[in-house]
Amino acid sequence: MEDSVIYESFTKKRPRERLLDCGPESLQDHELLSILLNTGIHGKPVEVLSRDLLEKLDREKEIPAVKELCRLSGIGDAKACMVAAALELGRRRYGAQGTRIRHPSDIYNLVRHNADRKQERFICLSLNGAYEVLAIRVVTIGLVNRTIVHPREVFADALLDRAAAVIVAHNHPSGHLVPSTEDDLITERLQNAAVILGINFLDHLIFSESAWYSYRQSRRISGEETAG
Repeated sequence: MEDSVIYESFTKKRPRERLLDCGPESLQDHELLSILLNTGIHGKPVEVLSRDLLEKLDREKEIPAVKELCRLSGIGDAKACMVAAALELGRRRYGAQGTRIRHPSDIYNLVRHNADRKQERFICLSLNGAYEVLAIRVVTIGLVNRTIVHPREVFADALLDRAAAVIVAHNHPSGHLVPSTEDDLITERLQNAAVILGINFLDHLIFSESAWYSYRQSRRISGEETAG
């Protein structure tokens, strides 16, 4: 009973109050954006505006230009500049580029912020020969319970990155981590395409807000292991 009261009290706090009490890692992406945006506009509170902005960012491969951000209803020059500056500073100082993948938990730490999305995000990580991250991209955004993925969408940017290996991951909004038949088919299809392209297909991670499932760790992907 006491734990439930504490949880309810925590969730009722505004994002800024929770950030002060528990740090930024306790907030979801849209809540972090709501702190940056600070206010919404008439008919569009900051909570809605931050979710709209997050949806746009999810669909972009790179940090959007300021003019592109301004096209979103409720985002003016000042807000767009502030968001673009924050994203660019974060990319420069704390970006995932160069992170070495040694274990599925390393993958999870890089993609887990997508776990709270209501639709599936299918994500591709491009890696160099030392299994260091070159880039992380959202490849597709699917329906509520499935995402449709084609190998060309997964490998197009990886080829431009001159990636030696790739990892794919996607969230299950339901929270259930058991792979579906569709997940199995997509994994097999991507494995076959990777062989043709000469790229090492390291893993497919299915994840929720609290856990993950690794095809490789479950011995459902054969071939070269990740770097130790």
